[in-house]
Amino acid sequence: MTNHPPNPTPLRILHLEDSPLDHALVKRELQRSGGVTEVERVDTLDAFAQALEQCTFDVILADYRLPGFTALDAWQVMQQKQLKTPVVLLSGAIGESAAVAAIKVGISDYLPKEDIGKLGRVLERAIEMHRIQLEKEAADVELAQSEKRLASFAEYLQSTIEKERAAIAREIHDDIGGSLAAVRFDLSWISRHSSDPATQSHLSAASDMLTHALEASQRIMMNLRPAVLDQGLVAAVNWLATSFTKRTGLPATVRAPQKIEGLPKSVQLTAYRTTQEALTNIGKYAQCTQVKIELSDAEGVLTLEVTDDGLGITSEDLAKASSFGIRGLKERARTVGGWLDVSSQPGHGTAIILSVPLTKSTAYDTGDSDT
Repeated sequence: MTNHPPNPTPLRILHLEDSPLDHALVKRELQRSGGVTEVERVDTLDAFAQALEQCTFDVILADYRLPGFTALDAWQVMQQKQLKTPVVLLSGAIGESAAVAAIKVGISDYLPKEDIGKLGRVLERAIEMHRIQLEKEAADVELAQSEKRLASFAEYLQSTIEKERAAIAREIHDDIGGSLAAVRFDLSWISRHSSDPATQSHLSAASDMLTHALEASQRIMMNLRPAVLDQGLVAAVNWLATSFTKRTGLPATVRAPQKIEGLPKSVQLTAYRTTQEALTNIGKYAQCTQVKIELSDAEGVLTLEVTDDGLGITSEDLAKASSFGIRGLKERARTVGGWLDVSSQPGHGTAIILSVPLTKSTAYDTGDSDT
């Protein structure tokens, strides 16, 4: 018994053409090309719209000028129906400007009728390009959805991290802080009840170490849970700058208004963490001589700029897979509807700029947070 190959699926073509003779020429050319096709002819806009409702076509072949309308009018009908079928113009000379206008609106290709011998190849190319375009659009949609999911996860991760930081800060305050305070009372009691010089010497050393431990615990708590933000973002940024100078010996000047009112807590925390991370990176890598911090809310946009005059950051450094600090700041900025820019030239310093539109930021605010 002989196995016959399955019949190929015919290519369904809607032909918008008012000339029966030209339609016959198209069908003959398609037969000559060897493909299996089904061609339906319509010659009015109403018939065109009705055919689109009744059947799905692989490609539309259209004359440019027909009685009372053009192929562009037919294209508008397709747009109203939200159809994404490739359209090829097969027409007499229509002029370069008309052909360009047709291609610009989205029509796939144009073939003069005197070149009808190329019709098969032109249709194949139009269908293939349309398939590629649809795949690209689908990939773009999937990419956008993936980026949205990633942004949501980043926001959730940042929120979780802040909650964990707050919990750790509370433990340090309640447990370690309480224990250190109790030790201080005991040392004071021993100091009052002992006159032995050696004991007093050890008590003095222990007291100094205790003071250091208390300062360290307070510093760690402040880094984990920025209670200074309760005094406002400007005060918090000034505190970060002062702490940076004490820690590194580098001058850090702050230029900001006395106070910025009405900032959502999520925006304040984003600006605080951006400043904190920028100063940490400067202290580790910049090898600079000075740092400048500028903060403003002019024109409805919160702008934070941290600049240094150090070594700078190369594009290769920013592209490293391990460059999570800057990437994390960019993701954090997105969670409050803002963005982060990094401007740097090797040997000429670095500027990290956070921008958050305040008119939109409240939509991203998560309200009161335990941070």
